[in-house]
Amino acid sequence: MVVKNEFHGRIGRTVAESEPWFAVPAHPGEDAPNVILILMDDAGFAQFGCFGSDIDTPHIDALAAGGLQFTNFHVTPLCSPTRAALLTGRSNHAVGMRSVSNFITGFPNQLGHISNHAATVGEVLGGAGYGTFAVGKWHLAPMEQCSAAGPFDQWPLARGFDRFYGFMDGETDQFHPELVADNHPVDPPGTPDDGYHVSEDLVDNALRIIADYKGVRPDRPFLGYVAFGATHAPHQAPPQYMAKYRGRYDEGWDVVRERWFRKQLETGVIPQGTVLAPHNPGVKPWAELSDNERRLACRMQEAFAAFLDHTDKQIGRLVEGLRRLGQLENTVIVLHADNGASQEGGPFGVMHEMKFFNGIIEMPDEAIKHIDDIGGPNSHCNYPWGWAQCGNTPYRWYKQNTHEGGVHVPMVFHWPAGVPEQERGTKRDQFVHVSDVVATVYDIIGVTPPEVVKGYEQMPVTGKSFKSVINDAAAPATNTVQHFENAGSLAVVAHGWKAVLKHTAGQSYDDEKWELYDLNSDRSECNDLAASQPAKLEEMIDLWWQEAEKNGVLPLDDRGVQLFGARFRSRSPHPENRLYVYRPPMSPMPSQASAGLGGRSVDLVAMVNYVAGDEGVLYASGTQNSGFSMFVQGGKFIADYNAFGDHTVVESVVPVPSGVVALGVHLRRGEGRNGTITLDFDGVEVGRADVPLYMSMMSSVGPSLGQDHGSAISTRYVAPFAYTGELLEVGIQAGKKSNSAAAAEAKAEMGRQ
Repeated sequence: MVVKNEFHGRIGRTVAESEPWFAVPAHPGEDAPNVILILMDDAGFAQFGCFGSDIDTPHIDALAAGGLQFTNFHVTPLCSPTRAALLTGRSNHAVGMRSVSNFITGFPNQLGHISNHAATVGEVLGGAGYGTFAVGKWHLAPMEQCSAAGPFDQWPLARGFDRFYGFMDGETDQFHPELVADNHPVDPPGTPDDGYHVSEDLVDNALRIIADYKGVRPDRPFLGYVAFGATHAPHQAPPQYMAKYRGRYDEGWDVVRERWFRKQLETGVIPQGTVLAPHNPGVKPWAELSDNERRLACRMQEAFAAFLDHTDKQIGRLVEGLRRLGQLENTVIVLHADNGASQEGGPFGVMHEMKFFNGIIEMPDEAIKHIDDIGGPNSHCNYPWGWAQCGNTPYRWYKQNTHEGGVHVPMVFHWPAGVPEQERGTKRDQFVHVSDVVATVYDIIGVTPPEVVKGYEQMPVTGKSFKSVINDAAAPATNTVQHFENAGSLAVVAHGWKAVLKHTAGQSYDDEKWELYDLNSDRSECNDLAASQPAKLEEMIDLWWQEAEKNGVLPLDDRGVQLFGARFRSRSPHPENRLYVYRPPMSPMPSQASAGLGGRSVDLVAMVNYVAGDEGVLYASGTQNSGFSMFVQGGKFIADYNAFGDHTVVESVVPVPSGVVALGVHLRRGEGRNGTITLDFDGVEVGRADVPLYMSMMSSVGPSLGQDHGSAISTRYVAPFAYTGELLEVGIQAGKKSNSAAAAEAKAEMGRQ
């Protein structure tokens, strides 16, 4: 007979003449530790309390006090690349994640997902017998593939995680998140009125999964990847946390930054002799700001601090849950940020990021009218450059930049069973890169990554294990050469020397200036040695090109708008004729996998079989802060165009007729920023209004059919306001996006990490 399954026994005519064989499941060993990788978003080097700030982070500080504090830890300048390097232990370029996962360039360094030739830590440890899970932000799959239609081959469950609960995009609303459980969309279990916040929800699910794993299979260790949306914009926190920080930062960023810097020196977070970098261009001295600029900036910093404090509380809940389950002692916890503090708030900060991405600079004298919305559901705010640089103390520049402010972040390592008691609470100043983390995890566990995974030959893990540094503060650094690149900005670190080039898109590299720093004596990059040591600079530049060639960095690519221009193509959710037809029941869709309404003329037609009394939302896209909704209410057909709280509402002048009828909405983009909305029944006009602000980029939150999921776009109803009648379909014919709108979308996607 033919035996198709693996079998190493013997089969005779009877059981008496046969010998059974039982497959032995993979297991890493009885003493193998659990592993939890905790990733914070857009948190600068100084923002944890133990790294210098006065923000209350007692639970992170306790992990540092009971473990190790890595003060020379580096990442990439963006979120998706850092996540790819963290989860694979390889160069982010080599595994296909040069930039954010929202686009594909046609080159191996930007696939929009992690290469299948680079297994994730979930795939490796899952194969070794670990239970695996991920909660929080993914942002490692092409976003147009992140709807309920898939494909799912780059979702967490397909890349080694047995369970997933979180969101697929680069950001989400903390009070009204777009959530996925395993491979399907789900609604949040509460609302802000119920006290809901996504960070709490993520930890609730992490603890439930851990309890499931250890309750049923106590013999099996687990790997957890906990990627908070915090502290990425929007900075949103429960009201009691906002109240706690009221007035805390009235002194301004100059005084606060100096205080944090002095604390860093006193506690040994930075070496003695480190200089506090001067203001980045565009950051004014606090004394030169107007009263409204100060009030607005303070409230935005308060929102950030409240957000971080609240997240720290959730980390404490996770740690306490591990302790309660008896798992904390032998759990390796690595906690760090994905890049430095964000510069997307601009010079004044933004009340609503989508305004910024629409090219609308809301001046403080206007924004101050809505100051009490900051931090709550009615805001999508990000703080100004001055507070971002304060968060990156003592460094220059920000997230997106290859200077230290973009790539030098806090990291805490905690493992009671593995860190000698006499070493706990000490610091490690050896250079470490994010790609070194899983190499260290493999070294600790004793796992050798397989050469073939799911039929794919694997590229080598290039991260360097720092296991030797855990027990010995004097051990030499294991990673001595590291390259960086983002949007054409370049850097390389070698044995404490750093060469860095801040690139301007479209500029020739021949016309741009490399800088040279000795980080051993100049941690904050304040003494440029390029002119005085040209030979060393040339050596470092040559080294960068060698590392770039070796790690798949090339070709250099500083394009922005153009990378989003290939949206309409075959084998895509975006047909070349730009005609979309949606039929209920359908799950909510991410914005990049659905028809876009911003920056173009659009025709929407809802076919309904109307019966008097039917009402509800037919189609909605966006949030209470900005979006579009079409609905039936009180027998009338209504469209609400919500441009950052300014509602253009059009109501049909006659009731909806009974029977099958086409309810049409025609959005027309005019000259400049204006436009019009027209309503019709079966092609006969029944309403019209002018739109004073026609948005180029409407929202990061996608549409829903037959309801308004999330927060209510219109003030005329309470979400979800599901349609009670028979909705047959909604057809959407999208026009071509204008160049300015395409630029806004590209800027938004790059900024939303």
